[in-house]
Amino acid sequence: QLQASGGGLVQAGGSLRLSCTASGLNFDYYHIGWLRQAPGKGREGVSCIGTYENIEYYADTVKGRFTISRDNDKDTVYLEMNSLKPEDTAVYYCAADPDLCDALPKGVYYGMDYLGTETQVTVSS
Repeated sequence: QLQASGGGLVQAGGSLRLSCTASGLNFDYYHIGWLRQAPGKGREGVSCIGTYENIEYYADTVKGRFTISRDNDKDTVYLEMNSLKPEDTAVYYCAADPDLCDALPKGVYYGMDYLGTETQVTVSS
């Protein structure tokens, strides 16, 4: 299972750090990533990190503002979000799959092995 946390309400230009903590899976085996879905919009792949930080992916919309990292000792992935914009407002959730960092850049946002709980991020203007 994947448990997401860290969302909240922040003003534009502010920062948040999301956490995704895994349990019951072989964490080191999986790519871990973040997806989001804004009201009335489709799912979007935001970022992904490989098993030992050897792969990183960022959507163009967040590149330069978001940073993903993982702590394999704590079975946790973090998403540091800086310079937040109102268009970053969405429900965020993490996912795990051995090929996730190949799938997200191709626009494949369904069918991953694990999809975690949601955390709401709201950015006010």
